[in-house]
Amino acid sequence: MELKHIDIACLSVSPVNMRGIRKQPDLTNILPSVRARGILVPLIVRQNGSPDTYEIVAGKRRYHAALAVAQENDGIDPLPCAVMEAGDDAAALETSLIENIARLDPDEMTRHETFTRLVREGRSVEDISLTFGLTSLQVKRTLALGNLMPRIRSLYRAEKIDAITVRHLTLASKAQQREWLALLDDDFQHAHTGQNLKAWLCGGTSISTKTALFDMTNYSGEIVSDLFGEDSYFACAADFWTVQMAAVEERAEAYRQAGWEDVVILEQGAYFHGWEHERCPKKKGGKVFVVITHRGDVTFHEGYITTKEARKREKGEIATKPGRPEISAPIQNYIDLHRHAAVRASLISQPSTALRLMVAHAIVGSPLWRIDVERQRAHNDAIAESVEGSASEAIIDAKRRAVLAMLDFDPETPTVTDGYTGDYGLPALFLHLMTLPDEAVLDVLAIVMGETLAAGSEMIELLGVHLGIDIAPVWQADDAVLELVRDREVIGRIVAEVAGDEVAAANAKESGKVQRQIIRDCLAGTGGRTKVDGWVPRWMAFPPSAYTERAGVGTVERWDRIASAFDAESLERASEAGSIAQAA
Repeated sequence: MELKHIDIACLSVSPVNMRGIRKQPDLTNILPSVRARGILVPLIVRQNGSPDTYEIVAGKRRYHAALAVAQENDGIDPLPCAVMEAGDDAAALETSLIENIARLDPDEMTRHETFTRLVREGRSVEDISLTFGLTSLQVKRTLALGNLMPRIRSLYRAEKIDAITVRHLTLASKAQQREWLALLDDDFQHAHTGQNLKAWLCGGTSISTKTALFDMTNYSGEIVSDLFGEDSYFACAADFWTVQMAAVEERAEAYRQAGWEDVVILEQGAYFHGWEHERCPKKKGGKVFVVITHRGDVTFHEGYITTKEARKREKGEIATKPGRPEISAPIQNYIDLHRHAAVRASLISQPSTALRLMVAHAIVGSPLWRIDVERQRAHNDAIAESVEGSASEAIIDAKRRAVLAMLDFDPETPTVTDGYTGDYGLPALFLHLMTLPDEAVLDVLAIVMGETLAAGSEMIELLGVHLGIDIAPVWQADDAVLELVRDREVIGRIVAEVAGDEVAAANAKESGKVQRQIIRDCLAGTGGRTKVDGWVPRWMAFPPSAYTERAGVGTVERWDRIASAFDAESLERASEAGSIAQAA
């Protein structure tokens, strides 16, 4: 018997499985456990003809539960499997494994404590894996939990965070773990979990080192690894893409020198659809299509032409046999680099052209540009409705529609960024922008910049001060924010702010509901109270401030970081310049 982890794509249910292969198993009582803990009991498998494929003799329900979790999470780790040898008695083997697993408390933190004691007593990982019928990888993962902060381990034991979140937290430094716990405790912040946590830890899209086409030994960028020692990721996506795209070009050049007619590198994120292409060997002019995903994976599809090109060849419109190229690949590289240098030098003296080129890149993207749209994810429907109905969003929507019309985009496109659907991509949009006056291009740039400006960032704080923004004209207090204020001290300070200190003192012992109603009456001028115009919570103003001495106000903390990093004179100049620009 051999214990190993096998990719789920290499597994299928054996016809001899006692539960059969046609009937869908009931996963009611097993799926929650697999979601939370993964597959703990190894499946019993045997090779299925090919050395890379296996059929499941026992463990059909675990397999189907893993499939369900893989669909929910866009993938799942390889499954622990016991590979039968010739002559194994499957029933006896499964009974033995179940008995071994039964010795363990199902709580993984208890297993961690048990394994840690065994290691201290001199047992190796291999000894523990054999004793308990687990793979070495499972034992290493359990032992690695000891590197997490005690509170995170306690949360995991109490099932308040799931196994995937814990797995990704092992990528975090102690400082990041503390930051994540602070977000978890903050009612106004969101602590990322699951797959989103990995992206948060990596500063954006998490790109596995397994996707690298280049030699990792020569990579000078930073790499982060989880404590299980099996997964690692690029800390800086930009550094990765610079080296990865160079490797793609190098591989493409090798294909060209090998005699392929062409190597088509698709835009990042574009799909290669088989129904839009036909097989065509290299000798008859077949091409290589290169697919690059946003996660860094690169796939080379050899020997294809588009269906459209195939029809033209059938009509004799395109020669089926590729001709000998006039110049070699090194000469082409020489030409490309010198022309590239000449264009860059010329752009220096043509800022108007460079502006339009930058805007086109930001809208369409390119192999070297990746732009993300801020999705403004709200914590609940009330917040989403409040933002969507705000005066600011109305201004943005009107301007966006005008820009969409000016660029001849679909008027129902939700964003200008990624909104171009023309046949000729970046060049076509650039030529269109060249026909527009500078004022119109700046309007496009302002919308695109707004769509790609990160919410909850330090740049929001700095821009708000620089632009001299007054929130009052574009915001009005609503229940979405008032109902979220639950802190008694904060509510009391707000009552004092809108109704006066005497009213606040007289109602200090009243419930939050009563005090919120006082605030509503003051803002609306109802209930016999004087109407207060232009009130804005301190947290929302530019620059922001807090109602108490306690920490936990994100806008204030971000502004404090900016204020401590730049001298007061620089910030004052920025504020004055913003006020002048706004007045103009």
